[in-house]
Amino acid sequence: MKRIGLIIIAIAFSLSFYGCGYNKTIALEEAVDAQWAQVENQLKRRYDMIPNLVETVKGYATHEKELLTEIANVRKSYFDAPGRNEKIQAATQLEGVLSRLLVLKETYPDLKANASFLKLQDQLEGSENRIAVERMRYNESVKALNTYIRGIPGKWWASMTNVEKAEYFKINETEADAPKVKF
Repeated sequence: MKRIGLIIIAIAFSLSFYGCGYNKTIALEEAVDAQWAQVENQLKRRYDMIPNLVETVKGYATHEKELLTEIANVRKSYFDAPGRNEKIQAATQLEGVLSRLLVLKETYPDLKANASFLKLQDQLEGSENRIAVERMRYNESVKALNTYIRGIPGKWWASMTNVEKAEYFKINETEADAPKVKF
């Protein structure tokens, strides 16, 4: 009788141990997905705001058509991107283009003083700050998941649950340089 009781306790303990690791792996993967959804929400906000900014700037910067076309193309590539990694690449590419667009205010004094431009610029800067926060949170979730599944027993649980390493949201080296402003 004692043996059967010990076997039942051992099985119950093993099952509870199994559930903990399994659940933790799934929870970490879901946290990464949830944080990515937050990043996408903020990126969508940015992309919804861009047409208004572009239209405001168009009136002042008609010869900057190439830059405005590039913004439209990058925006389209984001929405056409099939997966998370391609969306990250498009969002990163847009950051470099937007920094060049915001430099236009130094070139066009009337644009710099235009109330619509200033309002949109403030909204865009606020949006960029929100995106930075969400990217940081996403990367923290990725770090927690990747750290767990690279160790033991996380590696075992990841293989059982088919959870794979997630990609960090990084900026390209070319976009890491600050835009140059000439007066």
